[in-house]
Amino acid sequence: MKKTLKNFDFNNKKVLVRADFNVPLDGDKITNDDRIVKSLPTIEYILNSGGTVILMSHLGRPKGKYVENLSLKPIANRLSELLNRDVKFLNSEEVVDESVEKEVAKLKSGDIALLENTRFVEGEEKNDDIFSKKLSDLADIYINDAFGTSHRAHASNVGVSKYLPSGIGLLVEREVEYIQNAIENPKRPFIAIIGGAKVSDKIGVIENLLNKVDKIIIVGAMAYTFLKSQGYEVGKSLVENDKLDLAKSLIEKAKEKGVKLILPIDFVVATEIKEGISKKTVDFDKIPKDLEGLDIGVKSRELIVDELQGAKTVVWNGPAGVFELKDFAEGTFAIARALANLEGATTIIGGGDSASAIEKAGVADKISHISTGGGASLELLEGKVLPGIDCIEDEE
Repeated sequence: MKKTLKNFDFNNKKVLVRADFNVPLDGDKITNDDRIVKSLPTIEYILNSGGTVILMSHLGRPKGKYVENLSLKPIANRLSELLNRDVKFLNSEEVVDESVEKEVAKLKSGDIALLENTRFVEGEEKNDDIFSKKLSDLADIYINDAFGTSHRAHASNVGVSKYLPSGIGLLVEREVEYIQNAIENPKRPFIAIIGGAKVSDKIGVIENLLNKVDKIIIVGAMAYTFLKSQGYEVGKSLVENDKLDLAKSLIEKAKEKGVKLILPIDFVVATEIKEGISKKTVDFDKIPKDLEGLDIGVKSRELIVDELQGAKTVVWNGPAGVFELKDFAEGTFAIARALANLEGATTIIGGGDSASAIEKAGVADKISHISTGGGASLELLEGKVLPGIDCIEDEE
C-alpha cells in the first residue's frame, strides 16, 4: 500500500500537490471543470489539517515554451470560486523563479497557491532533475493527486518524489482502489466492454482481461477487424488489416479460457461520417461493400443489455460508434443507460471517450466510478505499473 493523506501531519507544512487541471478551454473560459472539482477533496483535506497547498499541473501541449493561451490563470480563478477563498496565482513563464520562491516563502498555514503550467518548462516531460529539485524545494511534502498523468514519468509527478516525503491524494487513491480491485478481486460475473477505433490500442487490455473476465464485449470500429478476421465483408468500415491474425488469435484465446467473446450482430451504416446523412441498419454479415459501419444497431444493443444482466462488476472502455454525432450515438448511449440500470453491480468507466459518453447520456450519477484518466486507466487495466504511483513511498 502506498502512503495516503492519513499518513501525514500537514500542520504548518507546505504541501506540493500535483493535480490534473488539463481542462478544455474556449479562450479563457473553462468549458468543463470536472477535473478541478474532483481535486477539491484533497486540497480541502490538507487545508483543514493546517497545511499550505502549492498546486501544480500541466495544460495542453506547449512543448516546453510559454504559450499565453495555455496559462493556468483561468484555473486559479475557478479554484478561487469553488473553494470560496483566494488562490494565489504564481505567474512565471519559468514556473519556478526567484519571485515565485519569495511568494511561496510568504505563504502561511491555510493559504493556497497555483504554479504556472509545468509544461512551459522543457525539463518537465524529460523528468529533468534540475526542474524536479526546483519544484521540490518549494515544499515539505509531495502529494500526487493527478491520476490522469500517472502513466507518465515527468518532473512534476515522478521527479519531485525523489526529494520529498510522498503520498497519493484522495482522487488517486479512489482510482487505484476501484480499478485494481476490479481486476484483482472482482465480484462475478465480471464483464468487460471494450470499444474504440483500433485493436492495436487495446491489445494489452484485451489480453490481460481474458485472464480475468467471464465475458468480453467488443464494440466500436475494432469489431470490424474481428469480423473481417472471420471472413465477413465489412465494406468501407475502419479495419486494421495488419491485425486480422491477432484478432483471430484473441477469439481463440477466449475460447481456450472459457471466456464468452461477444461481437455486435447488426450495425448502422452510411456512406460517410456526417450528420444528417442517409443511413440504414444491416446485419453483421450483410454490410454492403460501399458503406461503412458507424454504430451498433438495435439488435446489438438488445444483445448487450441481455448479456449484462446479473453482472456484478463491469468495466467499460471505448465507445460503440461515432457518438460525437447524434446520428451514430445511440449505441454508445444505450450501453451507458444499461450500465446505469444494473442493480447491485460495480460499474467502472475507464476515462476518455467513455467518460464523455456517460456524461452526455446523463447517467454519470448512477455509475460507481468514472476514471479521470483514459491513458492511465487503460494501463492499469493492462496490469501495468504506473510510474507516477510506483514512485510514491510505501506504508511502513
